[in-house]
Amino acid sequence: MPLVRIDALGADGDRLDALGRAVHDALVETIGFPPDDRFQILTSHDGTSSTLRYDDYLGVHRDDGIVYVAITMRAGRTPAQKQALYRRIAELTHQYAGTEPRNVFITVTENQAIDWSLGNGIAQYVVSPGPASPMADRRIAPGE
Repeated sequence: MPLVRIDALGADGDRLDALGRAVHDALVETIGFPPDDRFQILTSHDGTSSTLRYDDYLGVHRDDGIVYVAITMRAGRTPAQKQALYRRIAELTHQYAGTEPRNVFITVTENQAIDWSLGNGIAQYVVSPGPASPMADRRIAPGE
């Protein structure tokens, strides 16, 4: 269950959609999230009333094609899985949206099962005593 936020400068609806598809496809391919597990916040900044800032930190030259990708998901992925995810996001954002890989800035924030409520005010990933929730006995798949 990832929550993905993508911020880009001057992106129209088609580009935002392409960026969202790229990140989702990479999560499905490299981490194993289910294809229907998509929760994304896609935001375009106009450069005037809202914008993105960047520099050439670590020798990576960025420009106005910058895309910030922030992924929040439950802990448990290996460094190799995360590295594969970063590579695949860079490849697919280039393929789908024409974004240069150098302009793809990715962060991953991990948390625990209790940190999620997917609706109805219920912590669906946590088994607790009391009234049964629709997912109380559901086992969590490795990618979720």
